[in-house]
Amino acid sequence: MTNPDASSGRPRTGHPDVLVFLTDQQRWDTTGTHGNPHGLTPVLDRLAARGLDVDRSFTCQPVCAPSRAALQTGRYPTDTGVFRNALPLPPGTRTLAHHFGAAGYETGYIGKWHLAGDEHTGPVPEELRGGYDHWLAANLLEFTSDAYQTTLYDRDGAPHTYDGYRADALGEAALEWIRRERERPFFLFLSFLEPHHQNSRDDYPAPHGYRERYADAWTPSDLTALGGGNAPEHLAGYYGMVRRLDEVLGRIVDALDERGTLDETVILFTSDHGCHFKTRNDEYKRSVHDASVRVPTVLHGPGFHGAGRLPELVSHVDLPPTLLDAAGLPVPARMQGRSLLPLLRGGAEPPWPEEVLIQVSESEVGRALRTGRWKYGAVAPGADPWHDASAGHYTDAYLYDLHADPDELTNLVGEPALADVLDGLRARLADRIAASGEPRPLIGPAAGQRGH
Repeated sequence: MTNPDASSGRPRTGHPDVLVFLTDQQRWDTTGTHGNPHGLTPVLDRLAARGLDVDRSFTCQPVCAPSRAALQTGRYPTDTGVFRNALPLPPGTRTLAHHFGAAGYETGYIGKWHLAGDEHTGPVPEELRGGYDHWLAANLLEFTSDAYQTTLYDRDGAPHTYDGYRADALGEAALEWIRRERERPFFLFLSFLEPHHQNSRDDYPAPHGYRERYADAWTPSDLTALGGGNAPEHLAGYYGMVRRLDEVLGRIVDALDERGTLDETVILFTSDHGCHFKTRNDEYKRSVHDASVRVPTVLHGPGFHGAGRLPELVSHVDLPPTLLDAAGLPVPARMQGRSLLPLLRGGAEPPWPEEVLIQVSESEVGRALRTGRWKYGAVAPGADPWHDASAGHYTDAYLYDLHADPDELTNLVGEPALADVLDGLRARLADRIAASGEPRPLIGPAAGQRGH
């Protein structure tokens, strides 16, 4: 016998509502739980304190479309075929929407999609929407909107325009959908553009007055040490965008609390990749460094209450299985990640991996391992980073001792004393590449590779 929810009138089904709150290009150290001194994320920090703070969380590909494909499927970008931007998620690919929908969930997507190929800027054809029921999105939101001018498109391709700040517009659209009376549990994927730069003018447009709040902003130590880049110009606006996102999160949390369903709703907060402010290459991501690949990740709700801070290294491919598991749904064998819940229940079998695999495209055809101590990366000589998804041969490119050098300033790849370390990391990287579905490559030294 089911008990109706007093606020929504929806019968309890035994399956919780599930909400994904995805930001774009947000560094892990923008959050209070990771030491940012500006108080940018009080709502997220409270959710982390009450739920699960995934302390060491990493994208498996530091660029928009590949990471989003992984978050929809639980599969590595080369396995989905979306190994770089401008490639669509192939029609028929099984996504979270399909899995939740098959279990009786009402599924919805609001915001930035970026999985329909660049020929679709705004409206997305039905076969490229990943199976979602409710649809209010733009494929390339950075090109159909600005900070105070937002256009989203519904299932029929009709435009919906919104006044006010862009993050507020997406938040209000989500609140309207959440507050609807429904007979089934919901799965909502809410995808923001903030704090990504505005492509049309390479700016970080914070809400009016918010940039000024952080005019003398604390600067992360990697940006200070590296110099160059454009953090001095843009960090204040970036922080203002992060602050507004947390305020939008707060409105959603309050709405769930008012409905009496906050503690019974699984909430995942994460970002698709980080931001190095043009200190590692000539744009903002697409590198193996933690500034590009480490992201804030928090889970709250059933299965995560009081879970604390997780020490294991977690990949984006682990998040879809975790959501399904938390909802009491089976995890498809096709998914390449693993649910985090066994770690919280007293251990995982087989043991949890001691590293995460990172794929890099567009700037280089690269692969990397991030362990607790080491960051090791290899690149494919002569490969085309736009056209080649992978390679059969990689050479050493990066080696950082994260214990001694957390900002990844000194590349140790040519140090003779670390030859044994490199041998071991090469073998581990080749193993992880093969496990991701690619042919096992040859990985060897690159003569004279030194410096950062």
